Amino acid sequence: MSNAPGTTLIDTHAHLAAFDAALDALTRYAATTWLGAPVPTCPGWDVLDLLAHQGMVHRWAGAALRGDRESMGNAALLETEGRTSADPLAWVRHGAEDLAASLRAAPDDLDALVFLPNAPAARAFWARRQAHELTIHAVDALAAALGRVPAADDVWFGADLAADGIDELLLGFWSRRGGRLRSSRPYAVRVRPLDALVSWLVEVGDGPVRIARVAAGAGGGIPADTELTGTAVDLYLALWNRGGSVGDAGGILDRWREAGKVEWA
Repeated sequence: MSNAPGTTLIDTHAHLAAFDAALDALTRYAATTWLGAPVPTCPGWDVLDLLAHQGMVHRWAGAALRGDRESMGNAALLETEGRTSADPLAWVRHGAEDLAASLRAAPDDLDALVFLPNAPAARAFWARRQAHELTIHAVDALAAALGRVPAADDVWFGADLAADGIDELLLGFWSRRGGRLRSSRPYAVRVRPLDALVSWLVEVGDGPVRIARVAAGAGGGIPADTELTGTAVDLYLALWNRGGSVGDAGGILDRWREAGKVEWA
């Protein structure tokens, strides 16, 4: 594992395997309920909303891999296609399998759009991004099937994938220019999984947030005011607003819940 910017905590092969597992989970859990079932982890959504969104994202990502900007601009039409499909589950699976095949066939030096800072090369970026996109939305399907927010013990994935997803969220999404995480009173938080060999130091002030990946046990040079601790899976779920039980003595999650939310633009 490297701590250098642009590196991931698991490799592309593992991301593609995680994508396959999440696709199986999404379709399995969605099939156990009905299309109008509410999704507790996405207030206002039902299962059909979830499937239409996820199938759209797969087709949008496939267009990004091809450099097809016209198709990338048709997100609303793609969602409508999913909503009106005779079999939304089959529609989702078809798009996901096409995307996975494209990623497996793509060269390591693929020339394609990436949209996060600290990103790896394009093929690795998209394998990682879609692995976590699908994993989180499969958690949403699980929530719909359970009728509640899932706990860490309910999910099918482990610490390695979860730690990598925390890394992408913090160093990628939260580190974007124009992020909303700000504070007039600066503070530093260590995000520390109890079962991973890495942690992150998050410095929040009145300017762009600063985040560093730190090897487990290393101080990072800057003392933290408080910690978020828990298993990697609990932290992954919590930081993505999908539940998770974490140690949060400073009430950090409440401060971060809205400012750190990732939404489709």
